[in-house]
Amino acid sequence: MELSTRAAIKRGTSEALAAASLPENQLFINGSFVPGASGDSFTVVDPSTGKGILEIPRASVEEVDQAVLAAKEAFTEWGRILPSERAAVLLKIADRLEEHQAELMALESLNTGKPSAVAEDDVSSAIDSFRFMAGALRSGTSLSAGEYAKDHLSMIVREPLGVIGAVTPWNYPLLMGVWKIAPILAAGNTLVLKPSETTPLSTLKFAQLTADLLPAGVFNVLTGKGSVIGTRLSEHPEVAMVALTGSVGSGISVASVAAQSVKRVHLELGGKAPVVVFEDADIEAAVAGIRSAGYWNSGQECGAACRVLVHESIAGEFTRRLGEAVSSLVVGEPGAGDEVEIGPMISKAHYDRVLEHLEKAKAEGASFVTGGGAMEGPGYFIEPTVIDAPQGASCTQEEIFGPVVSVETFSTEQDALDRANEVPFGLAASVWTKDAQRSHFVASRLDAGTVWVNSHLALATEMPWGGFKGSGYGRDLSAYAIDDYSRTKHVMHHTGR
Repeated sequence: MELSTRAAIKRGTSEALAAASLPENQLFINGSFVPGASGDSFTVVDPSTGKGILEIPRASVEEVDQAVLAAKEAFTEWGRILPSERAAVLLKIADRLEEHQAELMALESLNTGKPSAVAEDDVSSAIDSFRFMAGALRSGTSLSAGEYAKDHLSMIVREPLGVIGAVTPWNYPLLMGVWKIAPILAAGNTLVLKPSETTPLSTLKFAQLTADLLPAGVFNVLTGKGSVIGTRLSEHPEVAMVALTGSVGSGISVASVAAQSVKRVHLELGGKAPVVVFEDADIEAAVAGIRSAGYWNSGQECGAACRVLVHESIAGEFTRRLGEAVSSLVVGEPGAGDEVEIGPMISKAHYDRVLEHLEKAKAEGASFVTGGGAMEGPGYFIEPTVIDAPQGASCTQEEIFGPVVSVETFSTEQDALDRANEVPFGLAASVWTKDAQRSHFVASRLDAGTVWVNSHLALATEMPWGGFKGSGYGRDLSAYAIDDYSRTKHVMHHTGR
Protein backbone atom coordinates (compact mmCIF):
# COMPACT_ATOMS: atom_id res chain seq x y z
CA MET A 1 0.00 0.00 0.00
CA GLU A 2 1.44 3.35 -1.04
CA LEU A 3 1.76 6.05 1.55
CA SER A 4 -0.65 8.96 1.46
CA THR A 5 0.17 12.39 0.10
CA ARG A 6 -2.43 14.19 2.24
CA ALA A 7 -1.49 16.57 5.06
CA ALA A 8 0.88 15.10 7.62
CA ILE A 9 -0.29 13.54 10.86
CA LYS A 10 -0.55 16.11 13.63
CA ARG A 11 1.89 15.08 16.33
CA GLY A 12 1.67 15.86 20.00
CA THR A 13 2.78 14.47 23.34
CA SER A 14 0.83 11.23 23.55
CA GLU A 15 3.54 9.59 25.67
CA ALA A 16 2.91 12.12 28.42
CA LEU A 17 -0.89 11.97 28.29
CA ALA A 18 -1.17 9.65 31.28
CA ALA A 19 2.28 9.75 32.81
CA ALA A 20 0.92 10.01 36.34
CA SER A 21 -2.21 7.88 35.94
CA LEU A 22 -1.16 4.39 34.86
CA PRO A 23 -3.10 1.69 36.71
CA GLU A 24 -1.77 -1.20 38.77
CA ASN A 25 -0.33 -3.74 36.34
CA GLN A 26 -1.73 -6.74 38.19
CA LEU A 27 -4.84 -8.89 38.24
CA PHE A 28 -7.77 -7.70 40.39
CA ILE A 29 -9.27 -10.59 42.35
CA ASN A 30 -11.46 -10.49 45.46
CA GLY A 31 -10.98 -6.77 46.04
CA SER A 32 -7.17 -6.70 45.74
CA PHE A 33 -4.51 -6.42 43.07
CA VAL A 34 -2.40 -9.56 42.84
CA PRO A 35 0.55 -10.45 40.60
CA GLY A 36 0.00 -13.05 37.90
CA ALA A 37 1.14 -16.43 39.18
CA SER A 38 2.43 -17.73 35.85
CA GLY A 39 4.86 -14.88 35.21
CA ASP A 40 3.57 -14.63 31.62
CA SER A 41 2.85 -11.07 30.47
CA PHE A 42 2.17 -8.88 27.43
CA THR A 43 3.02 -5.31 26.45
CA VAL A 44 0.33 -2.66 26.04
CA VAL A 45 1.24 -0.40 23.11
CA ASP A 46 0.49 3.24 22.30
CA PRO A 47 -0.96 3.01 18.76
CA SER A 48 0.00 6.60 17.98
CA THR A 49 3.69 5.78 18.24
CA GLY A 50 4.00 1.99 18.34
CA LYS A 51 5.88 2.28 21.66
CA GLY A 52 5.20 0.11 24.70
CA ILE A 53 3.36 1.59 27.68
CA LEU A 54 3.14 -1.10 30.35
CA GLU A 55 3.65 -4.82 30.96
CA ILE A 56 0.46 -6.59 32.07
CA PRO A 57 0.19 -10.17 33.42
CA ARG A 58 -1.76 -12.93 31.70
CA ALA A 59 -4.15 -14.80 33.97
CA SER A 60 -4.17 -18.60 34.12
CA VAL A 61 -7.14 -20.97 34.29
CA GLU A 62 -6.45 -21.35 38.03
CA GLU A 63 -6.77 -17.59 38.50
CA VAL A 64 -10.06 -17.60 36.60
CA ASP A 65 -11.29 -20.20 39.07
CA GLN A 66 -10.10 -18.06 41.98
CA ALA A 67 -11.96 -15.02 40.67
CA VAL A 68 -15.15 -17.01 40.03
CA LEU A 69 -15.01 -18.43 43.57
CA ALA A 70 -14.59 -14.92 45.00
CA ALA A 71 -17.52 -13.68 42.91
CA LYS A 72 -19.67 -16.63 43.99
CA GLU A 73 -19.00 -15.99 47.66
CA ALA A 74 -19.64 -12.25 47.27
CA PHE A 75 -22.95 -12.93 45.49
CA THR A 76 -24.44 -14.39 48.67
CA GLU A 77 -24.63 -10.90 50.16
CA TRP A 78 -24.57 -8.58 47.11
CA GLY A 79 -27.53 -10.36 45.49
CA ARG A 80 -29.67 -9.91 48.60
CA ILE A 81 -29.16 -6.28 49.53
CA LEU A 82 -31.98 -3.82 48.91
CA PRO A 83 -32.19 -2.16 45.51
CA SER A 84 -31.79 1.22 47.16
CA GLU A 85 -28.50 0.09 48.70
CA ARG A 86 -27.13 -1.19 45.38
CA ALA A 87 -28.27 2.04 43.73
CA ALA A 88 -26.36 4.07 46.32
CA VAL A 89 -23.17 2.17 45.48
CA LEU A 90 -23.63 2.74 41.74
CA LEU A 91 -24.12 6.46 42.34
CA LYS A 92 -20.92 6.58 44.39
CA ILE A 93 -19.09 4.88 41.51
CA ALA A 94 -20.43 7.50 39.10
CA ASP A 95 -19.23 10.27 41.39
CA ARG A 96 -15.79 8.65 41.70
CA LEU A 97 -15.46 8.37 37.91
CA GLU A 98 -16.49 12.00 37.54
CA GLU A 99 -13.83 13.07 40.05
CA HIS A 100 -11.22 11.30 37.91
CA GLN A 101 -12.71 12.12 34.52
CA ALA A 102 -9.67 13.94 33.12
CA GLU A 103 -7.37 11.15 34.26
CA LEU A 104 -9.57 8.48 32.65
CA MET A 105 -9.79 10.45 29.41
CA ALA A 106 -6.02 10.78 29.22
CA LEU A 107 -5.51 7.10 29.95
CA GLU A 108 -8.06 6.06 27.33
CA SER A 109 -6.44 8.28 24.72
CA LEU A 110 -2.99 6.94 25.55
CA ASN A 111 -4.05 3.32 25.21
CA THR A 112 -6.30 3.70 22.14
CA GLY A 113 -5.17 6.86 20.33
CA LYS A 114 -8.65 8.35 20.69
CA PRO A 115 -9.03 12.07 19.93
CA SER A 116 -10.00 14.08 22.99
CA ALA A 117 -13.63 14.53 21.87
CA VAL A 118 -14.11 10.77 21.61
CA ALA A 119 -12.43 10.07 24.95
CA GLU A 120 -14.52 12.76 26.66
CA ASP A 121 -17.74 11.30 25.23
CA ASP A 122 -16.74 7.80 26.34
CA VAL A 123 -16.07 8.76 29.94
CA SER A 124 -19.13 11.02 30.21
CA SER A 125 -21.33 8.25 28.82
CA ALA A 126 -19.84 5.75 31.28
CA ILE A 127 -20.69 8.05 34.17
CA ASP A 128 -24.21 8.55 32.84
CA SER A 129 -24.68 4.78 32.48
CA PHE A 130 -24.03 4.22 36.19
CA ARG A 131 -26.42 7.00 37.16
CA PHE A 132 -29.16 5.66 34.90
CA MET A 133 -28.80 2.08 36.09
CA ALA A 134 -28.89 3.27 39.72
CA GLY A 135 -32.37 4.63 39.05
CA ALA A 136 -33.57 1.89 36.72
CA LEU A 137 -32.82 -0.93 39.15
CA ARG A 138 -35.32 0.59 41.61
CA SER A 139 -38.18 0.50 39.09
CA GLY A 140 -38.72 -2.94 37.57
CA THR A 141 -40.52 -3.80 34.34
CA SER A 142 -42.47 -6.82 35.62
CA LEU A 143 -46.23 -7.32 35.51
CA SER A 144 -48.25 -6.31 38.54
CA ALA A 145 -49.30 -8.95 41.04
CA GLY A 146 -52.82 -10.19 40.46
CA GLU A 147 -55.29 -13.08 40.48
CA TYR A 148 -54.94 -14.77 37.09
CA ALA A 149 -56.14 -18.20 38.25
CA LYS A 150 -59.11 -18.59 40.62
CA ASP A 151 -58.11 -18.37 44.29
CA HIS A 152 -54.43 -17.88 43.41
CA LEU A 153 -52.39 -14.70 43.70
CA SER A 154 -49.53 -14.49 41.19
CA MET A 155 -46.38 -12.45 41.65
CA ILE A 156 -43.48 -11.92 39.28
CA VAL A 157 -40.07 -11.74 40.96
CA ARG A 158 -36.91 -10.64 39.16
CA GLU A 159 -33.83 -12.35 40.57
CA PRO A 160 -30.13 -11.94 39.86
CA LEU A 161 -28.46 -14.80 38.01
CA GLY A 162 -25.28 -15.12 40.07
CA VAL A 163 -21.74 -14.88 38.70
CA ILE A 164 -21.50 -13.28 35.23
CA GLY A 165 -18.44 -13.55 33.02
CA ALA A 166 -17.90 -10.59 30.69
CA VAL A 167 -15.54 -10.10 27.77
CA THR A 168 -15.11 -6.56 26.45
CA PRO A 169 -13.54 -5.15 23.26
CA TRP A 170 -10.72 -2.78 22.44
CA ASN A 171 -12.62 -0.06 20.59
CA TYR A 172 -14.38 1.39 23.67
CA PRO A 173 -12.51 -0.18 26.61
CA LEU A 174 -14.05 1.81 29.48
CA LEU A 175 -17.47 2.46 27.97
CA MET A 176 -18.14 -1.09 26.76
CA GLY A 177 -16.88 -2.29 30.13
CA VAL A 178 -19.38 -0.05 31.92
CA TRP A 179 -22.19 -1.14 29.57
CA LYS A 180 -21.64 -4.57 31.13
CA ILE A 181 -20.60 -3.65 34.68
CA ALA A 182 -23.42 -1.22 35.50
CA PRO A 183 -26.47 -3.36 34.62
CA ILE A 184 -24.83 -6.58 35.84
CA LEU A 185 -24.19 -5.07 39.27
CA ALA A 186 -27.54 -3.24 39.24
CA ALA A 187 -29.35 -6.55 38.79
CA GLY A 188 -27.55 -7.94 41.86
CA ASN A 189 -25.00 -10.14 40.11
CA THR A 190 -21.26 -10.35 40.68
CA LEU A 191 -18.77 -10.16 37.86
CA VAL A 192 -15.51 -11.46 36.43
CA LEU A 193 -14.46 -9.25 33.53
CA LYS A 194 -11.82 -9.83 30.87
CA PRO A 195 -10.84 -6.68 28.94
CA SER A 196 -9.11 -6.87 25.56
CA GLU A 197 -5.39 -7.58 25.77
CA THR A 198 -4.89 -4.55 23.53
CA THR A 199 -6.62 -2.09 25.85
CA PRO A 200 -6.79 -3.18 29.52
CA LEU A 201 -5.59 0.04 31.15
CA SER A 202 -8.85 1.91 31.82
CA THR A 203 -10.55 -1.26 33.10
CA LEU A 204 -7.73 -1.81 35.59
CA LYS A 205 -7.94 1.88 36.53
CA PHE A 206 -11.67 1.48 37.11
CA ALA A 207 -10.96 -1.40 39.50
CA GLN A 208 -8.38 0.71 41.30
CA LEU A 209 -10.72 3.71 41.64
CA THR A 210 -13.71 1.71 42.88
CA ALA A 211 -12.02 -0.93 45.06
CA ASP A 212 -13.19 0.75 48.27
CA LEU A 213 -16.77 1.17 47.03
CA LEU A 214 -17.62 -2.43 46.15
CA PRO A 215 -17.47 -5.40 48.52
CA ALA A 216 -14.53 -7.72 47.84
CA GLY A 217 -15.30 -10.23 45.11
CA VAL A 218 -18.23 -8.38 43.57
CA PHE A 219 -16.04 -7.12 40.69
CA ASN A 220 -12.92 -8.88 39.39
CA VAL A 221 -10.65 -8.13 36.41
CA LEU A 222 -8.53 -10.74 34.65
CA THR A 223 -6.19 -9.69 31.85
CA GLY A 224 -4.85 -12.07 29.25
CA LYS A 225 -5.87 -14.33 26.40
CA GLY A 226 -9.46 -14.91 25.38
CA SER A 227 -8.62 -18.49 24.55
CA VAL A 228 -7.77 -19.01 28.23
CA ILE A 229 -10.01 -16.65 30.21
CA GLY A 230 -13.01 -16.43 27.88
CA THR A 231 -13.09 -20.17 27.32
CA ARG A 232 -12.87 -20.96 31.03
CA LEU A 233 -15.62 -18.47 31.88
CA SER A 234 -17.81 -19.96 29.15
CA GLU A 235 -17.42 -23.51 30.45
CA HIS A 236 -17.21 -22.81 34.20
CA PRO A 237 -20.04 -24.54 36.10
CA GLU A 238 -20.38 -21.66 38.59
CA VAL A 239 -20.75 -18.96 35.91
CA ALA A 240 -24.42 -18.35 35.16
CA MET A 241 -24.00 -16.25 32.02
CA VAL A 242 -21.34 -14.90 29.67
CA ALA A 243 -21.70 -11.45 28.09
CA LEU A 244 -19.46 -10.50 25.20
CA THR A 245 -18.96 -7.51 22.97
CA GLY A 246 -16.63 -8.44 20.14
CA SER A 247 -16.26 -10.08 16.75
CA VAL A 248 -18.66 -12.59 15.25
CA GLY A 249 -15.94 -15.25 15.54
CA SER A 250 -15.52 -14.56 19.25
CA GLY A 251 -19.28 -14.70 19.73
CA ILE A 252 -19.57 -18.06 17.99
CA SER A 253 -16.73 -19.44 20.11
CA VAL A 254 -18.23 -18.27 23.41
CA ALA A 255 -21.76 -19.41 22.51
CA SER A 256 -20.50 -22.83 21.39
CA VAL A 257 -18.67 -23.49 24.65
CA ALA A 258 -21.48 -22.04 26.79
CA ALA A 259 -24.02 -24.26 25.06
CA GLN A 260 -22.40 -27.34 26.59
CA SER A 261 -23.74 -26.29 30.01
CA VAL A 262 -26.87 -24.53 28.66
CA LYS A 263 -25.39 -21.28 29.92
CA ARG A 264 -27.06 -18.00 29.01
CA VAL A 265 -25.15 -15.80 26.58
CA HIS A 266 -25.40 -12.08 25.77
CA LEU A 267 -23.72 -11.12 22.48
CA GLU A 268 -23.12 -7.71 20.90
CA LEU A 269 -21.14 -8.45 17.76
CA GLY A 270 -20.23 -6.79 14.46
CA GLY A 271 -22.08 -4.50 12.11
CA LYS A 272 -22.14 -3.12 8.60
CA ALA A 273 -24.61 -0.27 8.93
CA PRO A 274 -26.36 0.73 5.70
CA VAL A 275 -27.04 4.43 5.21
CA VAL A 276 -29.90 4.78 2.72
CA VAL A 277 -29.96 8.23 1.10
CA PHE A 278 -33.06 8.88 -1.01
CA GLU A 279 -33.33 11.42 -3.82
CA ASP A 280 -35.25 13.91 -1.64
CA ALA A 281 -32.72 13.82 1.22
CA ASP A 282 -30.98 16.92 2.52
CA ILE A 283 -27.59 16.19 0.95
CA GLU A 284 -25.72 18.65 3.13
CA ALA A 285 -27.12 17.09 6.31
CA ALA A 286 -26.46 13.55 5.08
CA VAL A 287 -22.86 14.36 4.17
CA ALA A 288 -22.27 16.01 7.55
CA GLY A 289 -23.87 13.07 9.35
CA ILE A 290 -21.71 10.51 7.55
CA ARG A 291 -18.56 12.60 8.02
CA SER A 292 -19.17 12.29 11.75
CA ALA A 293 -20.81 8.87 12.13
CA GLY A 294 -18.70 7.09 9.54
CA TYR A 295 -15.39 8.18 11.03
CA TRP A 296 -16.12 8.53 14.76
CA ASN A 297 -13.46 6.70 16.74
CA SER A 298 -11.53 6.36 13.46
CA GLY A 299 -14.31 4.16 12.10
CA GLN A 300 -13.58 1.53 14.75
CA GLU A 301 -17.26 1.45 15.67
CA CYS A 302 -19.71 -1.40 15.11
CA GLY A 303 -22.55 1.01 14.32
CA ALA A 304 -20.50 3.27 12.03
CA ALA A 305 -22.19 4.76 8.96
CA CYS A 306 -19.85 2.76 6.76
CA ARG A 307 -22.00 1.59 3.83
CA VAL A 308 -23.84 4.30 1.90
CA LEU A 309 -26.61 3.42 -0.56
CA VAL A 310 -27.51 6.59 -2.47
CA HIS A 311 -30.19 7.07 -5.13
CA GLU A 312 -28.67 7.10 -8.60
CA SER A 313 -30.17 10.51 -9.44
CA ILE A 314 -28.07 12.31 -6.80
CA ALA A 315 -25.12 9.93 -6.56
CA GLY A 316 -22.62 12.09 -8.47
CA GLU A 317 -23.17 15.24 -6.42
CA PHE A 318 -23.46 13.35 -3.16
CA THR A 319 -20.25 11.37 -3.64
CA ARG A 320 -18.28 14.44 -4.68
CA ARG A 321 -19.44 16.40 -1.65
CA LEU A 322 -18.80 13.49 0.72
CA GLY A 323 -15.26 13.14 -0.63
CA GLU A 324 -14.59 16.84 -0.09
CA ALA A 325 -15.98 16.69 3.47
CA VAL A 326 -13.97 13.62 4.43
CA SER A 327 -10.79 15.13 2.94
CA SER A 328 -11.01 17.86 5.57
CA LEU A 329 -10.86 15.47 8.55
CA VAL A 330 -7.84 16.18 10.75
CA VAL A 331 -5.69 13.12 11.52
CA GLY A 332 -3.34 13.09 14.48
CA GLU A 333 -2.28 11.97 17.91
CA PRO A 334 -4.64 12.75 20.80
CA GLY A 335 -2.00 14.98 22.38
CA ALA A 336 -1.84 17.20 19.27
CA GLY A 337 -4.87 19.31 20.16
CA ASP A 338 -8.66 19.39 20.20
CA GLU A 339 -8.88 19.84 16.42
CA VAL A 340 -7.76 16.22 15.86
CA GLU A 341 -10.71 14.14 14.64
CA ILE A 342 -9.12 10.87 13.51
CA GLY A 343 -6.62 8.82 15.47
CA PRO A 344 -4.70 5.65 14.61
CA MET A 345 -5.88 2.10 14.20
CA ILE A 346 -5.70 0.27 17.50
CA SER A 347 -2.79 -2.05 16.63
CA LYS A 348 -0.35 -3.04 13.93
CA ALA A 349 -2.38 -6.18 13.26
CA HIS A 350 -5.60 -4.23 12.77
CA TYR A 351 -3.81 -1.58 10.69
CA ASP A 352 -2.62 -4.35 8.37
CA ARG A 353 -6.13 -5.82 8.13
CA VAL A 354 -7.65 -2.49 7.11
CA LEU A 355 -4.97 -1.97 4.47
CA GLU A 356 -5.68 -5.45 3.11
CA HIS A 357 -9.35 -4.45 2.73
CA LEU A 358 -8.30 -1.37 0.76
CA GLU A 359 -6.07 -3.44 -1.53
CA LYS A 360 -8.92 -5.88 -2.12
CA ALA A 361 -11.29 -3.01 -2.97
CA LYS A 362 -8.83 -1.74 -5.56
CA ALA A 363 -8.42 -5.23 -7.02
CA GLU A 364 -12.21 -5.60 -7.33
CA GLY A 365 -12.53 -2.45 -9.41
CA ALA A 366 -13.51 0.08 -6.75
CA SER A 367 -12.12 3.60 -6.99
CA PHE A 368 -11.03 5.89 -4.16
CA VAL A 369 -12.84 9.22 -4.05
CA THR A 370 -10.43 10.29 -1.33
CA GLY A 371 -7.86 8.52 0.81
CA GLY A 372 -7.08 4.87 0.31
CA GLY A 373 -3.61 4.60 1.82
CA ALA A 374 -1.41 4.45 4.88
CA MET A 375 0.04 7.63 6.32
CA GLU A 376 3.74 8.26 6.71
CA GLY A 377 5.46 8.17 10.07
CA PRO A 378 5.24 6.16 13.30
CA GLY A 379 1.92 4.87 14.55
CA TYR A 380 -0.90 3.02 12.81
CA PHE A 381 -2.56 5.82 10.84
CA ILE A 382 -4.71 5.34 7.72
CA GLU A 383 -6.24 8.07 5.60
CA PRO A 384 -9.96 8.71 5.98
CA THR A 385 -11.24 7.00 2.84
CA VAL A 386 -14.33 7.11 0.62
CA ILE A 387 -14.72 4.26 -1.87
CA ASP A 388 -16.91 4.44 -4.98
CA ALA A 389 -17.82 0.76 -4.98
CA PRO A 390 -19.44 -1.57 -7.49
CA GLN A 391 -22.42 -3.57 -6.28
CA GLY A 392 -21.38 -6.70 -4.41
CA ALA A 393 -17.80 -5.60 -3.79
CA SER A 394 -16.23 -7.02 -0.63
CA CYS A 395 -15.88 -3.55 0.87
CA THR A 396 -19.69 -3.24 0.84
CA GLN A 397 -20.26 -6.61 2.55
CA GLU A 398 -17.45 -7.10 5.07
CA GLU A 399 -16.87 -5.19 8.31
CA ILE A 400 -13.68 -3.18 7.73
CA PHE A 401 -13.74 -1.40 11.10
CA GLY A 402 -11.60 1.52 10.02
CA PRO A 403 -11.91 5.04 8.55
CA VAL A 404 -13.49 3.69 5.37
CA VAL A 405 -16.94 4.40 3.90
CA SER A 406 -18.18 2.79 0.69
CA VAL A 407 -20.74 4.41 -1.62
CA GLU A 408 -22.95 2.50 -4.07
CA THR A 409 -26.12 3.45 -5.91
CA PHE A 410 -29.67 2.12 -6.04
CA SER A 411 -32.59 2.81 -8.37
CA THR A 412 -35.79 1.94 -6.48
CA GLU A 413 -36.98 1.82 -2.89
CA GLN A 414 -37.23 -1.98 -2.98
CA ASP A 415 -33.74 -2.20 -4.45
CA ALA A 416 -32.46 -0.10 -1.54
CA LEU A 417 -34.18 -2.35 1.02
CA ASP A 418 -32.95 -5.56 -0.58
CA ARG A 419 -29.39 -4.31 -0.73
CA ALA A 420 -29.44 -2.85 2.79
CA ASN A 421 -30.60 -6.17 4.24
CA GLU A 422 -28.34 -8.46 2.21
CA VAL A 423 -25.38 -8.42 4.63
CA PRO A 424 -25.23 -10.95 7.50
CA PHE A 425 -25.22 -8.18 10.13
CA GLY A 426 -28.20 -6.38 11.65
CA LEU A 427 -26.97 -3.93 14.25
CA ALA A 428 -27.81 -0.46 12.94
CA ALA A 429 -28.98 1.48 9.88
CA SER A 430 -30.19 4.93 8.89
CA VAL A 431 -32.65 6.44 6.42
CA TRP A 432 -32.27 9.89 4.94
CA THR A 433 -35.42 11.42 3.41
CA LYS A 434 -37.81 14.34 3.86
CA ASP A 435 -40.80 12.05 3.25
CA ALA A 436 -42.24 11.05 6.64
CA GLN A 437 -44.30 8.16 5.24
CA ARG A 438 -41.29 6.75 3.44
CA SER A 439 -39.13 7.06 6.56
CA HIS A 440 -41.58 4.95 8.60
CA PHE A 441 -42.07 2.41 5.82
CA VAL A 442 -38.35 1.89 5.18
CA ALA A 443 -37.35 1.92 8.88
CA SER A 444 -39.87 -0.82 9.63
CA ARG A 445 -38.36 -3.02 6.92
CA LEU A 446 -34.68 -2.55 7.70
CA ASP A 447 -33.37 -5.60 9.55
CA ALA A 448 -31.46 -3.75 12.26
CA GLY A 449 -31.76 -3.31 16.02
CA THR A 450 -31.47 0.48 15.77
CA VAL A 451 -32.66 2.59 12.83
CA TRP A 452 -32.12 6.34 12.70
CA VAL A 453 -34.02 8.73 10.47
CA ASN A 454 -32.02 11.73 9.20
CA SER A 455 -29.34 10.98 11.79
CA HIS A 456 -26.82 8.27 12.60
CA LEU A 457 -25.00 7.05 15.72
CA ALA A 458 -26.96 9.14 18.22
CA LEU A 459 -27.30 7.04 21.39
CA ALA A 460 -29.31 7.50 24.57
CA THR A 461 -28.65 5.62 27.80
CA GLU A 462 -32.40 5.18 28.25
CA MET A 463 -32.78 3.33 24.91
CA PRO A 464 -31.58 -0.22 24.13
CA TRP A 465 -28.61 -1.05 21.90
CA GLY A 466 -28.20 -4.42 20.22
CA GLY A 467 -28.65 -6.22 16.94
CA PHE A 468 -30.26 -8.96 14.90
CA LYS A 469 -28.85 -11.75 12.72
CA GLY A 470 -25.05 -12.01 12.89
CA SER A 471 -24.86 -8.95 15.13
CA GLY A 472 -25.95 -11.04 18.10
CA TYR A 473 -28.70 -10.84 20.70
CA GLY A 474 -29.31 -9.24 24.05
CA ARG A 475 -29.50 -5.53 24.75
CA ASP A 476 -27.05 -3.08 26.29
CA LEU A 477 -28.21 0.22 27.81
CA SER A 478 -31.76 0.91 29.03
CA ALA A 479 -33.81 -1.07 31.54
CA TYR A 480 -33.80 -3.97 29.08
CA ALA A 481 -30.16 -4.57 29.98
CA ILE A 482 -31.09 -5.17 33.62
CA ASP A 483 -33.72 -7.65 32.44
CA ASP A 484 -31.06 -9.44 30.38
CA TYR A 485 -28.97 -9.98 33.50
CA SER A 486 -31.79 -11.26 35.68
CA ARG A 487 -34.26 -14.13 35.67
CA THR A 488 -38.04 -14.20 35.92
CA LYS A 489 -39.68 -16.23 38.67
CA HIS A 490 -43.41 -16.75 39.09
CA VAL A 491 -44.57 -17.19 42.69
CA MET A 492 -48.21 -18.25 43.11
CA HIS A 493 -50.04 -18.20 46.47
CA HIS A 494 -53.22 -20.16 47.03
CA THR A 495 -55.67 -17.74 48.64
CA GLY A 496 -58.83 -19.89 48.80
CA ARG A 497 -60.55 -20.28 52.18
